[in-house]
Amino acid sequence: MRRGAKLYAIDPRRTSSAAWAHVWLGIDVGSDIALANAMGREIIAAGLCNHEFIERATSGFEAYRQVVEPYSLARAARITGVTEETIRELAHSYARAGRAQVCWTLGITEHHNAADNVFSIINLALLTGHVGRFGSGLAPLRGQNNVQGGGDMGAIPNRFVGGQDVEDAALRAKFEREYRTTLPPERGWHLSQMFDAMERHDLRALYVIGENPAQSEADSTRALRLLDHLDHIVVQDMFLTRTAELADVVLPAAASWCESEGTVTSSERRVQRVRKALDPPGGARDDIAIISDLARRMGHDWGAPSAEQVWDEIRRLSPWHGGMSYERLEQHGGLQWPCPTDDHPGSPLLHDRLWKNPIEGPRAPFMPAEFEPPVDTLTDEFPIRLTTGRRLDSFNTGVQTGGYSSPLRFGETIDLAPEDGDRLGVGEGERVRIVSRRGAVMAPVRFDRGLRPGLAFMTLHFPDEVDTNVLTIDATDPKSGTAEFKASAIRIERL
Repeated sequence: MRRGAKLYAIDPRRTSSAAWAHVWLGIDVGSDIALANAMGREIIAAGLCNHEFIERATSGFEAYRQVVEPYSLARAARITGVTEETIRELAHSYARAGRAQVCWTLGITEHHNAADNVFSIINLALLTGHVGRFGSGLAPLRGQNNVQGGGDMGAIPNRFVGGQDVEDAALRAKFEREYRTTLPPERGWHLSQMFDAMERHDLRALYVIGENPAQSEADSTRALRLLDHLDHIVVQDMFLTRTAELADVVLPAAASWCESEGTVTSSERRVQRVRKALDPPGGARDDIAIISDLARRMGHDWGAPSAEQVWDEIRRLSPWHGGMSYERLEQHGGLQWPCPTDDHPGSPLLHDRLWKNPIEGPRAPFMPAEFEPPVDTLTDEFPIRLTTGRRLDSFNTGVQTGGYSSPLRFGETIDLAPEDGDRLGVGEGERVRIVSRRGAVMAPVRFDRGLRPGLAFMTLHFPDEVDTNVLTIDATDPKSGTAEFKASAIRIERL
């Protein structure tokens, strides 16, 4: 930005990032698709789309054009709360830029239509050709390190390691040969589906590794009820979390970032080595050792594999990682997948194939999406929109950060616009009751001039003090399984 780049911040809250922005678009919570579609319509109408790229490298443009046509600037302004002029400026700036990136976080994905939110953004990149070129692209920013690596290793219900589809018979056969067993031919459940299965009594036992669903799930009252009625829970974690307190068996695990060998993958697909610096304390053990011992007690002797041996197994199975030996990772300071062979340099650009003539592989499809408002509607009874998020000093449910102090930390609050405080007759620091359709909590008021009237903000960092997830709604996106943490309807009551 100091060199002349423009930053447009699209956020219901005027965050510290927005303070750096050329323009802040204070969008109404949950109206992202309406904004993106209006931008797409304006880019098409102004003749700013990249016709050559669209014709050569994409599919479904005509269907997309028809879907976005009703999203005029005036309609989008009514839905989003952003002025027509600002939407037009953003659309033209993005389309005319020589290089442009769209970065997003959980404000896009923690909605009941999360996947469609993402598709609407991807459509803009395809419309303008801002993908697969240096300095241009789509960048989902992760809230924690190695989120990308977890998915790459198969920690999602429909993929093996390397993004390989579990329902593809040929791919599945490769894994069956490696593991010398028959694997289920259908995808598994994501987390929200697991809780639905608990409610149906189809899921009766849970093995939890490095997760705290007792406090991180939306509508935590329901989550705790379902967890409490399981037949058996095993938790493997560094900390005695609230979920671990419910468990029948707790397996103390090492801290993977400093007490274990392994790898980590960044959001740019760069795989780097992690090196053990310390021995784990007490009875804590490396995850690989715990899982290997558990397999042995279940009748499968895997020996005592090292982290490098496990990694070499991954390399045999995943074309993305085939050329990433520990030696090469050390030599290059990390490599970006796909890196299929030992002489491959890695792939700084993921979608550059779209610029080859003819393109390599399939065309990139436009995925039209229609705007849908948040599930938890605002009414006279619940007139305030609550959105949740994080603060700089804390992680998620506070398990990893609650054990030490920070000069930035001030505990949980209900953040309100000063105008709402005046209207409700509440003062800063005053404890109030916050009520949603699912439950109620109490918290002190904090005024934030970065919030517009009608919008409130809370975090999930201090669930032992204020269990914010009592308020949130578990309406989930059927494609991703993500709950709508970002949009609950509440009212505030004086005590």
